[in-house]
Parts: sequence; C-alpha cells; structure tokens
Amino acid sequence: MIKNFKPRRYQESIFNTCVQKNCLVVLPTGMGKTGIALLLAAHRLTNYPKSKVVVLAPTKPLVEQHLKTFKKHFEFDDKIILFSGFVKPEKRVLLWEDAKIVVSTPQGLENDILSNKLSLENVSLLIVDEAHRAVKDYSYVFIAKQYHSKAKHPRILGLTASPGSELSKIEDVCQNLFIEDVEIRTENDPDVKPYIQDVDIKWLEVDFPEEFKEIKNSLIASLKTKITTLRTLGYLQGDFSSHTRTSLLSLQAELRGRISSGEKDFEILKSISLLAEVMKIQHALELLESQGLEPLRKYFEKLENQSKTTSVKAVKNLLEDKDFKVARTKLEKLTKEGLDHPKLDLLKKILSEEIQKNKNIKIIIFTQYRASSSRIKDVLDELSISSKVFIGQTTKEDKGLSQKEQKEIIDLFSKGEFNCLISTSVGEEGLDIPQVDLVIFYEPVPSAIRSIQRRGRTGRLDKGKVFVLVTKKTRDEGYRWSAFHKERRMSVNLKKLKEDFKKINLTKEKTQDQKLNLFVEESKTKIVVDYREKGSKVMKTLLEDGIILDLKTLEVGDYLLSDEVVVEYKTKKDFVDSIIDGRLLQQIRDLSTYLKPVIIVEGEEDIFSQRNIHPNAIRGMLSTIAVSYRIPIIFTKNHLDTAATLKIIAQREQDGEKKDFQMHTAKPLSLKEQQEYLISAIPGIGAALARPLLKEFKSPGKVINASEEALRKVKLIGEKKAKKIRELIDSDYHE
Repeated sequence: MIKNFKPRRYQESIFNTCVQKNCLVVLPTGMGKTGIALLLAAHRLTNYPKSKVVVLAPTKPLVEQHLKTFKKHFEFDDKIILFSGFVKPEKRVLLWEDAKIVVSTPQGLENDILSNKLSLENVSLLIVDEAHRAVKDYSYVFIAKQYHSKAKHPRILGLTASPGSELSKIEDVCQNLFIEDVEIRTENDPDVKPYIQDVDIKWLEVDFPEEFKEIKNSLIASLKTKITTLRTLGYLQGDFSSHTRTSLLSLQAELRGRISSGEKDFEILKSISLLAEVMKIQHALELLESQGLEPLRKYFEKLENQSKTTSVKAVKNLLEDKDFKVARTKLEKLTKEGLDHPKLDLLKKILSEEIQKNKNIKIIIFTQYRASSSRIKDVLDELSISSKVFIGQTTKEDKGLSQKEQKEIIDLFSKGEFNCLISTSVGEEGLDIPQVDLVIFYEPVPSAIRSIQRRGRTGRLDKGKVFVLVTKKTRDEGYRWSAFHKERRMSVNLKKLKEDFKKINLTKEKTQDQKLNLFVEESKTKIVVDYREKGSKVMKTLLEDGIILDLKTLEVGDYLLSDEVVVEYKTKKDFVDSIIDGRLLQQIRDLSTYLKPVIIVEGEEDIFSQRNIHPNAIRGMLSTIAVSYRIPIIFTKNHLDTAATLKIIAQREQDGEKKDFQMHTAKPLSLKEQQEYLISAIPGIGAALARPLLKEFKSPGKVINASEEALRKVKLIGEKKAKKIRELIDSDYHE
C-alpha cells in the first residue's frame, strides 16, 4: 500500500505503540512525524478496508503539504482528496463518499459535521497535526469528541514538535484528543541520534544605544505616572516593574467583568482606560528595545491615526501625556539623524559573511513584527541580497499575503530562486522548507513552542546554524531565559507524563467512560440553523446532545424549531447593540411572519451596563417586544443553557404528530414547498398532514374545497379535525 518510504527504527517503535492506543507523538521538527502517520494510515486501511482516514492540519499550506506527501507514498493517489471550503457542500459529500484519505483544515470539516452532511462512523483513523492546538474552543477539540463518540473503530494520532511547557496544557491536549499513551523522542535519545544533524546555536548580543535610552526614559516616566494613578484608584499594587503583560491583561479582564455585572464606578472605568494606556506604552518599549526606530515610528503613527477616528479615551489621553509627547519628539529627531537599531548592522555583517562563504545559502530570518520585516527587507536590498517577505493573510497596516502567494514564495525559496526568507510567525509552524542552512532570530521569543519551531527550520538534511540576536539589558534577555526555562520544564513534564500516565487521570478506562457519556441515542429531533451560526458553541452543544442539525441560509431568525417556531438568538451585548443601530425592530417585524416567534437573550452580564444607553431605552424595547408584538423573550445564562432551551422547545414542537415538520425559511423556494407551506399553515395540520392531504386531493384548492366527509377519509384526519378545518374555511371574517 505504501511506496518509496522506508521507516527509521524509532518510527517503527513509535508506530507499534500507535497501533495499540490513541497516541500523542512528540518529535523534533524534521524528524518524520508524518512518516509515522503514513504507517498507521496504511495499517488501519488494511485492517478496515471499507474505512477512511482523516488528516487534519491547521492551515491550508500545511494541508496541501500533507496531501502531496500522502499522494507520493500511497498507491491509490486518486482516492486521496483535499477537503476545501471553496468546494460546494454537495460536491464535498460526493468526494467524501469516494475518498480513502481526506486531508482538511479542521474548520471546514467541523462545519460539515455540524450540518450533519458527513458521518465519521467509518473513519478508522483521525490524524491531528500540530496537536498542541487541541485546547479550549479550537475545532480539533469538537471534531475529536464527535469522532470518539461516533466512529465504529476509532483511533487518534496526535503529532507535535512541542506541546507546551505547562503540564496542565499538555494534560488538556491529551484529554481533548482521548490520548492513551505518549511517545516522546528528543535529539539525545539513542535511537534518534544517528539521524540528527548538528545545529550550532549562537546568541549574539548588541548594546542598547545611549541615544535610545532617552526615548526609553520618557516612556518609562509616562508608564510610572499611569501605574501610580492606578495604585491610587486601589486596583493595582506593587511597582511598575513587577507587572507583566499577562498580569495586566488579567486585571483588565477582571475589571471588565465587574462592569458587565453592573458596577459602573468611576474608579473601575478609569482603571480600565489606564491599563489600556499602560499596555500601549509597554508595546512601544518592546519595539524600541528589540526592533528599532522604524517599527516604533510606525506604531506612533498608527496611534495618531486612531486618535482621529476613535472615541476610545485611552489613545487620546496617551497622546496628550507630556512624557509620551517627549518620547515622540526624540524619536523624530533620531530618525532624521539616520540612527537605527544596532541589530541591523549586525545582521548586515552576518549576511555578508555567510553569503561570501556560500552564494547558494538558504537563510530564514524570523521577526515578530511586520514593520521589522519591511525594514530588514530594505537592508537586504541595499546589500543586493535576494529576499522575500513572508507574512500572514491578516490585513493590518499593510496588505497580507494570500495563501496562493504564500505557496508561491515557499516554492521559489525551495527551488533556490532567492537566498533569504524574512518571515513573521506564519513561517514557524510545520512548513516543509527543505535544507535551510541558517536561521536567524531577529529577537528571542518567550514561547517554548515558537522557539522550538523556529530552530526546527534548519539542520534537517545537513548541519545547520541558528543565530539569535539579543539586545543587552532589555526584555530580549528576559525572553531568552523565559523560553529556555519553559523548554526545560516541557521536557520534564513530558517525561513525567510518559512515566506516570495514569496519575493524571488520562487512562484508557477514563476515555472509555467519556465515550459512553458522549454517545447519545439517535435523536429524531431536528433543528434548522442559520449558516451564520456555524461553529457556535450553541450548535456544538446541540449536536453533542444528539440533535440533528441542518445548516441553511435563513431569511428570518437563527434557529427554526418547527414550521411555526422561529428563534432569534442574541447575546446581551448584541441585543443592546441592535437597539442602538436600529436592527432589532426590523428583525422583530420579520419574526412576526411566523406563528410562534421567540427571542433568546444569552449572558450573565447586566443588560443595562452593556453600552452607554439609558436603561429606559432597553426597558422600552423589551416592553415593545413583549406587549406590542407579543413575542416572548427567554433569558439564558450561557451557551449550555441556550442549547438546552432550544432542545426542549424543539422536542415539544416535534412531539407526536408534529414530528415530521416541514423545515423551511419564511420564503419557500419550490412550488411543492410553497403548496406544503400553504396547507401546513392551517391550524392543526402542519407538515405531517399537509403532504397526505395534497397527495389525496392533488392541489391546495381542492384541499380547501373538500367536504368534511372527504377530509375524514384521509389518514390521521378524524371527525373532530375535519369539522374544525371546515369551520375555519367556511366562517365569515369579522374585523
């Protein structure tokens, strides 16, 4: 089944474990994690010939890379397909049925599972690349849960070079992917060592320029002022140096939570604004220390533009701060003098020397910021070094690269069309770039995962080099040691996980219990969900509760629970926002086209503290909905509460004779649907009786003109119901 692939000894050893159990495989970048996936895929398809394998990867370039690898090494390459969101749902269903191996991003597959278009029942292997992402609400978590509960012969393989430094996160990954064992190899393991190339890592230090210190001192003076004010307001303790970005974000989130709960004290509002200013200053300091003047200038320019268009006081207040103004003035002066960060001079020196040694050298320069990548590109152009910038799709200050453009750049780099790839974080994860000779970190990163991924770009086929540029006595040094200690902690935690897997309650017995809890008896309750709700927590919860979901574009509302009940779903924030922007009244009018409209408003926050709007405006709207339009409003706490409410209403509506209701939008498409819709609107009929009536009498007109005796002949139409239908049709209308 597999061709042109000979496994290494450690790959065979790991494979043997994966055959027996759901396994998380942790291997250094470039050491053949995909090879283990190939072996296991072939094994599962041999044992279960009528099954299929699903391979998930977080980005389209990575997905295309896996597709290429699997097609290269499997004999039936025509049965290996790429699942793309650009393919119409109907076509994806046909492709799925015919495929043996499906390679997809998780988001695309998740949508098809949510809309009940695909079944995971016959999938014998789920391969999850970059498995460290399987935390919180990422699509991997939902898909793994659905797969584990529904597949006849489930097996999960998680692949990563670095699952994280915190034991709790590693445990979460294992629990979310139903992992039963972990296979870990490092460069020092005896079965791996023969295949490892030497990587020379050098930390190259530069001094922080004296001229830059003037800007830094002004920024710190501004920072101290904000911190001092925060302390006087009572929500912050300690010196400014004792607070990290993480701790400040945590405090800000806590204060926002208190506002949502109804507290509107001046001290809280002022503290939130000051925290926003503090974090902007911290960001400016990081740019100055690790990146240089040009990225800082662009950031100041961005703040200036924001101040002209935003109503956010934090930006306006910061730009009016006297010390911040001094920092901006000093920056303008140094920029005019042509000064820049000494890292750029060091970079010039390194690149000139390396290219002189080897004209065909391949180099990747990693930098945290797009502004720095542009500046580095300018420097390389001055040296006549061929290079290209590799950034993500997100459009911020500058236009991002499309996935097609990203692929073209990687292909050109792989072919040796240019020497140097200048990449932001988008190039850190999983891309197959063969034979990179040198990797340069323009700055250290505090993340163990990102640091490992950056280094893993070199030393695959031959010896490699890594240079890390560090500005002395700045946060660069802090980030350097942060990543170092996190990597050590990760190594210790992984060994602990391997040696004592049962102690963290991730045993096979637990995963079996979870599977039993997840397995829901086949439900006949169905709900039509508006396509814009795809991926929501409410949808996922409904699916886990056994509800059949049908994703459609609804003209009215977000959830159709029967042919009579439509639900408009809003969070408390969205509810208030829709009052302010005028959407809500039109939505209410549209809801009234259904016999039983409902509004669900979700959230535990205080609805009267969501926006700067008078409480009476909210009370007035609630009264209008309930009294003038007679639409009930149901308040729920969270997505679980919302899903439970939708489920109960749907089950009540679809109970007994209403079970087979006609799922449609307010505007049916076909003539048949319109005819069924017309007859189903007769009270007591619904879709369950509309079809047999039309089948018997052939047209809506003949149904309406049918005698009571003729109506009684139709199955499920009794004497009482026939009498009511005639009474409704024959009675005079009175205003």
